[in-house]
Amino acid sequence: MANQTSLYDVHLAANARVIDFGGWDMPVNYGSQIEEHHSVRRDAGMFDVSHMTVIDLSGSGQREFLNRLLANDPGKLANPGKAMYSCMLNEQGGVIDDLIVYFFSQDWFRLVVNAATRDKDIAWISKQAAAFEVSVNERSDLAMIAVQGPNARSKAYSVLPETLQSAAMDIKPFNATTNGDWCIARTGYTGEDGFEIMLPDSAAVDLWNALAGAGVNPCGLGARDTLRLEAGMSLYGSEMDESTTPLESALGWTIGWEPADRDFIGRQALEAQKAAGVPRKLVGLVLEQRGVLRSHQKVVVDGVGEGETTSGSYSPTIERSIGLARVPADTGDSCHVDIRGKLLATRVVRPPFVRKGEICIED
Repeated sequence: MANQTSLYDVHLAANARVIDFGGWDMPVNYGSQIEEHHSVRRDAGMFDVSHMTVIDLSGSGQREFLNRLLANDPGKLANPGKAMYSCMLNEQGGVIDDLIVYFFSQDWFRLVVNAATRDKDIAWISKQAAAFEVSVNERSDLAMIAVQGPNARSKAYSVLPETLQSAAMDIKPFNATTNGDWCIARTGYTGEDGFEIMLPDSAAVDLWNALAGAGVNPCGLGARDTLRLEAGMSLYGSEMDESTTPLESALGWTIGWEPADRDFIGRQALEAQKAAGVPRKLVGLVLEQRGVLRSHQKVVVDGVGEGETTSGSYSPTIERSIGLARVPADTGDSCHVDIRGKLLATRVVRPPFVRKGEICIED
């Protein structure tokens, strides 16, 4: 039997279509997935993301531990409330998971990792923490609601507890504020502004209903996927996994090469790959002909070689089929994708496709 979030009954009451996602019963949509997508691009939508794994660290060795664990540099987390995106690598440079780390105090860092990788992540983090004075505590008592869109913050602000309202409106992008067990972060996975709110399970239903009353549209994981794809955001298990490095996954920007003596797990493998020349790269695709890009379709680059799509879908904003693909490093601005035995002309672009409601690629 799959796990259920504290909002499960609310989803059923709203006639959501529920599927198993990473071992959780989650809503994929409540009706029209395209309308849910547009509500986030044009106004405000909310997602139950309580399936994500929240891990609090404690102990005096946290910075030293994170220096070793993360590919990105924890030294960037200088001010309380600051958040940072990073990959967590194995010794071969492969991506165990991508995550967000929050710095609240020298005695409290928080990690939010993916649901589908929960077990292996906790095992890996706990194994690495054993060499440091760090305790690893999964916060299974917390729910998480993401409120995203151009009007998301103003609508969420109107229903937040008064103790959090003034601080919430002052949060800068990729920062967070806390009050007791409530945490409000100005982060997201849609390419729009908004909040990700971590709160006690017992308070989740009331907040969800209050947000709905304020005009925030419930959205499922289907819209979340097309939104993140338009924003050019990677999905673990699609754009990256333990067989690929950040350098092959358009995530080179998440590697903290400096300070040069920071020996994070996987560094030597990344340095060797960088010196030898990275053989593959992740690119955006726009289909020039009728059809739909999906994951695991063959990409043919004339005179260069072959690759494979990692994600693909119809883009409700652009009204075209778009995708991401891992292709040979020498790939130029065009290729063909094998869709049902036909090689269809496809343009190679640099993501994002859409960000903050604006189309970012030329027609």
